[in-house]
Amino acid sequence: MLDINLIREKPQEVKKNLAKRKDPELLTILGDIIEKDAAYRQMKYDLQKFISQKNTISKEVGELKKQGKNEEAAEKLAEMKKLPEKVEREQAKLDNVHQEINQLLHRLPNLLHESVPYGKDSTQNVVVRKYGKISAPGFPLLNHVEIAEKLDLADFDRANKIAGAGFFFLKNELALLDQALARFAVDHLIKKGYTFIETPLMMKRKPYEGVTDLADFENVMYKIEGQDAYLIATSEHPLVAMFMDETIDEEKLPLKFVGLSQCFRKEIGSHGIDEKGLFRRHQFTKVEQLMFAKPEESWKLHEEIVATSEEIWQALGIPYHVINICTGDIGVVAAKKYDIEAWMPRTKEYKEIVSASHCTDYQARRLNIRCGKEGGQKRVLHTLNGTAIATSRALVAILENYQNKDGSITIPEVLVPYMNGLKKIQRKK
Repeated sequence: MLDINLIREKPQEVKKNLAKRKDPELLTILGDIIEKDAAYRQMKYDLQKFISQKNTISKEVGELKKQGKNEEAAEKLAEMKKLPEKVEREQAKLDNVHQEINQLLHRLPNLLHESVPYGKDSTQNVVVRKYGKISAPGFPLLNHVEIAEKLDLADFDRANKIAGAGFFFLKNELALLDQALARFAVDHLIKKGYTFIETPLMMKRKPYEGVTDLADFENVMYKIEGQDAYLIATSEHPLVAMFMDETIDEEKLPLKFVGLSQCFRKEIGSHGIDEKGLFRRHQFTKVEQLMFAKPEESWKLHEEIVATSEEIWQALGIPYHVINICTGDIGVVAAKKYDIEAWMPRTKEYKEIVSASHCTDYQARRLNIRCGKEGGQKRVLHTLNGTAIATSRALVAILENYQNKDGSITIPEVLVPYMNGLKKIQRKK
């Protein structure tokens, strides 16, 4: 949520920033906020006048009584007795306008950082850097579904039979590899000073409205029927909401968490669940980075989050590139966002495997999370997040990049200790 004080002090700057998103409705909402806020401040001023009027009349009554003007004092007293009801009525109006402003503020996206490139959609995201050498394998490549079925590593059809499209059974070495990826990512982050947390898999609506725009996000989330509960779409969400309505000691910042959870998404929309495989599923395992930071340190930490994700993918030996997400593809919550896309040799394309977002004070303001020193002034902190690894997507990248001519799959060296020393996955005899 944007700071109303920023809108009051720099309305034209906010308008110019929102205009980058090329959505006229946002400027209409901003105009409504400015108009309602002007009315709110006038109403608040008038209410204070009513309250001070009560104190003034009370003094006048005392003076009139001292002067023996009891009849005039009685009239003033009668006037004063009407004021509480008037104050209560005006306070209710004020509260109503404040609520309307708050609802409108929740509909505005975050302000974009100046380094976010302009673009209409994902085709205009900007490549920042590349890693790894892309070379021709010298033999016909299979896609990850063909590999998994040939090596008896997954069962998509039976999962579809019992759960519907968008689910899978992992089997044998691939199930172990899935666990190995999660353990490797968690261990890597623990070594870098992150606190490891397994999160709840459900959240109530109120905290969820704090971490994301539910109006925009609800169509991809699973709601538990008859309960105030949603299955989480990522561990980022409970990790951020964990500190709702709290003040964090500024001396302890930055706080760095690594979350491990199952994630649940309907994935309705432009992507859809329209193909067999592991890449875009209703349920998947993800290891997530989450930071709470001082505003003055947060931009450096955003780059650190991306670098940490890159370390993981470099260790896995998967070619990738990092892209700066443009204005037309960035979404509501982030002020700046990087994606990492891994090279998929079968289709000869890069596909998203990491997202790293700098959310500035957008989530923290909605959730009322502040920082400060004991006895000092409190301020809203910044939140940052980034995928460490989504294991199913990593499995796709490994199966396709590490396939051999004989049909076997080489295990990335860094994962061998997590695979009980297994170095290759081969066809069962």
